[in-house]
Amino acid sequence: MDLKLGKHDVAIIGGGVIGSAIAHFVKTLDPGASVVVIEPDPAYAFASSLRQSGGCRVQFTRPENIQMSRYSIDYFRNFAGHVPSQGGLPGDAGWVDGGYLFIVPPEATAQLERNVRLQIALGCEVDLLTPRELETRFPSMRVDDLGAAAYTPRDGWCDPERVLRGFRQSAEGAGVRYVPAKVVALQSSQREVRAARLSDGTILAAEAFVNAAGAWAAEIAALAGMVLPVSPMKRLEHAFSVDAAIEPLPYVKDVGRMAIRSDGSGGFKGGLVDWRAPRGVDFSIDDTWFDRVVRPAATHRFPSFAHATCRQTWSGLYEVCDFDKNPVIGRWNAGKPNLLTAAGFSGHGLMHAPAVGRAIAELLTRGRYETIDLSAFSYERIAADRPAAETGIV
Repeated sequence: MDLKLGKHDVAIIGGGVIGSAIAHFVKTLDPGASVVVIEPDPAYAFASSLRQSGGCRVQFTRPENIQMSRYSIDYFRNFAGHVPSQGGLPGDAGWVDGGYLFIVPPEATAQLERNVRLQIALGCEVDLLTPRELETRFPSMRVDDLGAAAYTPRDGWCDPERVLRGFRQSAEGAGVRYVPAKVVALQSSQREVRAARLSDGTILAAEAFVNAAGAWAAEIAALAGMVLPVSPMKRLEHAFSVDAAIEPLPYVKDVGRMAIRSDGSGGFKGGLVDWRAPRGVDFSIDDTWFDRVVRPAATHRFPSFAHATCRQTWSGLYEVCDFDKNPVIGRWNAGKPNLLTAAGFSGHGLMHAPAVGRAIAELLTRGRYETIDLSAFSYERIAADRPAAETGIV
């Protein structure tokens, strides 16, 4: 016989950083709301939230992405003030003012300049650098093949585990219940989701459901008859060191998909995204990838990396929105309006978690966006075949 739980106001499917941020903000805006989070991996052994570098940047071209970054970075800077320490764990997000540096070849300079003008118009602090200025600031970098660079000094990175644990502890401290189970079915009518059947036989009813299942979000959507173009894609990240004196580096990104930053201990973290990687849940590690792909790309830009020693390699999953690489956020208005989605962040989930958590909570408790209007990322754009283009992602 099925065990039936009492009906909740909100059931969040997925307790990673996005789901936990949503739970935190729902209870912040409506302390009396009954909220439950369903998380099949309570130890977060496979969660993307803990397998990333924690970078946060304003260098986008969609105004919504820029606004989410500005909100989230300010939130991370004062994380302890928003999410107090509990259980003796640090309340801060481990924020580092490391900055971001986008570098481009001459043919992409005009586009970068347009990006910078937009970012400045939206309140961002951005320095547009010539190759000579770049060489002066970062003497270890090769610049002869570059056209320009954009440096955002207020960007940086945080500690993913502190952020996830902080949001979860805040939510649980406010009365949110985390259920260690998997959603195996959704019981729905034509216009609403009524209950979720869990892997332990429990039937969990709620007024509203939020799909924050990350790399598994498409599977959850399918249970409600929704076709969500989000798929998991493996990404490798590396920690490495060099026997040479190199100035502290911001988060350096180029059009060749390389991303490298200092790690605070004299070493470096980074990798090179392979967007051609087969889609699917895959945590295997190619032990040759660093030497074959990452080291040559890193050495081209920083010759001192030629003899870098890779100390650790780990794999994680991007939840890629195959439609336009931007997230799907909001209600499924044309289908089941009490089903909300927060998925498909394509590597930017942690970066935008505070802003997305606030936005979804506003929809749930206020019925509208109040802080940042994220209507451009609704599911309706997919149904209407209107991609939300982003030219700031390199």
